[in-house]
Amino acid sequence: MTNIKNILNNAVSLIVVMIVLLLIIPISPFFLDVMIILNISVGLIILLISMNIKEALEFSIFPSLLLITTLYRIGINVSTTRSILSNGGSAGSVIGAMGNFVLQGNAVVGVVIFLIIVLVQFLVINKGAERVAEVAARFTLDAMPGKQMAIDADLGSGLIDEQEAKARRYKIQKEADFYGAMDGATKIVKGDATLSLVTTAINFLGGCIIGMVQGGMTFTEVLSVYSIATIGDGLVGQIPALLISTATGMIVTRAVAEDSLNIEVLGQFKAQPRALMIAGGVLAILIAVPGMPKFQLALIALVMMFGGYYLLRRMEEMGGPVMVGAAGVMAGMAGPGSMEQGPSLEEEMMAEEENFKDINTVYSLINVEPIEMEFGYSLIPLVDEASGGKMIDRIVIFRRQYAQEMGLVIPSIRLRDSSYLNTNQYVIKIKGEEVAKGEILIDYYLALEPPNLEKEIDGIDTIEPAYGIPSKWITMDKREMAEIYGYTVIDPLSVMLTHLSETVKKHAYELLNRQEVVRLIDNLKNQSPELVEEAIPAVISYGGFQKVLTNLLKEGIPIKDLETIIETIVDSAMTVKDLDTITENIRVALKRTITRKFCEGGSMKVVTLDADLEKNIITSLTNGDHGLYLALSPDVMQSVITQLSDEVKKFHELGQAPIVLTSQVVRIHFYHLIEQFFPEMYVLSFNEISNNIQIQAVGNISLQIDR
Repeated sequence: MTNIKNILNNAVSLIVVMIVLLLIIPISPFFLDVMIILNISVGLIILLISMNIKEALEFSIFPSLLLITTLYRIGINVSTTRSILSNGGSAGSVIGAMGNFVLQGNAVVGVVIFLIIVLVQFLVINKGAERVAEVAARFTLDAMPGKQMAIDADLGSGLIDEQEAKARRYKIQKEADFYGAMDGATKIVKGDATLSLVTTAINFLGGCIIGMVQGGMTFTEVLSVYSIATIGDGLVGQIPALLISTATGMIVTRAVAEDSLNIEVLGQFKAQPRALMIAGGVLAILIAVPGMPKFQLALIALVMMFGGYYLLRRMEEMGGPVMVGAAGVMAGMAGPGSMEQGPSLEEEMMAEEENFKDINTVYSLINVEPIEMEFGYSLIPLVDEASGGKMIDRIVIFRRQYAQEMGLVIPSIRLRDSSYLNTNQYVIKIKGEEVAKGEILIDYYLALEPPNLEKEIDGIDTIEPAYGIPSKWITMDKREMAEIYGYTVIDPLSVMLTHLSETVKKHAYELLNRQEVVRLIDNLKNQSPELVEEAIPAVISYGGFQKVLTNLLKEGIPIKDLETIIETIVDSAMTVKDLDTITENIRVALKRTITRKFCEGGSMKVVTLDADLEKNIITSLTNGDHGLYLALSPDVMQSVITQLSDEVKKFHELGQAPIVLTSQVVRIHFYHLIEQFFPEMYVLSFNEISNNIQIQAVGNISLQIDR
């Protein structure tokens, strides 16, 4: 049993070796027939598979399979040529039957048919597939950075978890490898078509020479014998080659298909019934042209017009327009029975006045929600679960993932419609005040421009709200072409949710109130009661602990490891009372967490500070009422900001957040210096990075003073 399994595991290797032997060992006509039939069968199977897959990666072995089948056809060609020339034109029953069937006693007809098949394969299918594969490979590689950014955005907003992000990154890499391989594999098919013409000429000319010189046959006899064998051999080689070439074209032209070719073709033709009716009408008009076959035209025209009319009626019955007013939609969000006739406006006003006579009701008006999101009427379907909206489910996923990553539970997000906004607008508020605003088109997709844009797609120019990337709103029918051009295409809900999640992350430190700090400490008591009893409030108060956690969150440092944070506070508080200094010690203790968050693939790209600049910063530190503060000269400050502006552009091209690396003494002061100018820039110290990380400096900020 083990031997059989080993043979099956190495079956492909054995087949490739046998194909190579075909080039050397003579094969009997019986086995030639078997191999030719297998060749045709494999070509047909490959074509059917390519028509039924949803995406190219489902048939990822195709480039290697293309090489194997091409080598197999070459082996058969060599064997059949040897048999034709050495056996007086006999090369098995399949070749003879194919030659006789096509020729029908006329060699010229057979030659013409063979040349047509070869030229169609060579000039039409192969040429087109080769060009599409080349373009697909280039655009796939160009689109990789944008797709990686989209994955990072979905991961950051909680739409996907780490495992799904890894799977999507792996898929992007596989796509790039696949289309790169296809770009080269199409050249193999092109060479195979050229070789078939050469082999056919060799068979015919060699057969004529052997038949007339060695066999003593007349030219008519030679033409009759060897033309059948030559044309038959050419056809049995070109038919499977044509099938595989067609499969190649289908795979490289269906890069963004959502279903099998059969389902897509039927579905898209059925979606355009008016086109069928118009085409049928044009055929009906052609009946009036003298000499045209009236019965055939009339039959096809009637079928197309009737079919189009039937599909149109069916679409109208199944998907007629539904008119729903704003009140109806919001009532649907309220619950069952909400579509019934409500009270009049006067009755509502009287009930409201009666309600506010209770002073407790008035107090409800001054409550401030931690996070609110208001949106215009057109965006209600994205939120309304009764209409299929997925916004609430996606927010739940984001809250869970953010809690797992950062250690902070995001408070509930209040979603409400607003009559003060435009229909396509939304506003994000933190503690009652607007912090972000955006506008989306619900029936469009947002296409993010790739770094190296080679060809633009028509659309409405805009800026992606979360990351500020130049983008275009495109219609659904342009989505496929946009992805081919290298754009990263995002649906409207993902655009809005990504903006919400990035805004919440940016203001997370404002959401950490005293009540949440108490909850976090109570949760830690279940694991380490002695540590909490020792530290809080004996060593640090709840307010002081809140300040430390806020400092960490403000710079994007997770607070999940509360045990390490509190232990460091206890150790530091013996000699240090300044909370900023204690926070710096905590950051060093969390070096593994910081390294994991900012490191990619064992390396970290950063901007460093020149030694002279760090010395100047240290000498510029001044004692104040609230501790040390940095008092740099205006010239030095302006120079630093200008240099950082230039370095930030490099990070935008790399597709990562800008990082400045400093010494531990300088870090906190340099951060306070630049935070108002570059709020998205991270400042780390050397002590916060693990020793096994390779640091790559992409720039350096030096001390430049005009004298």
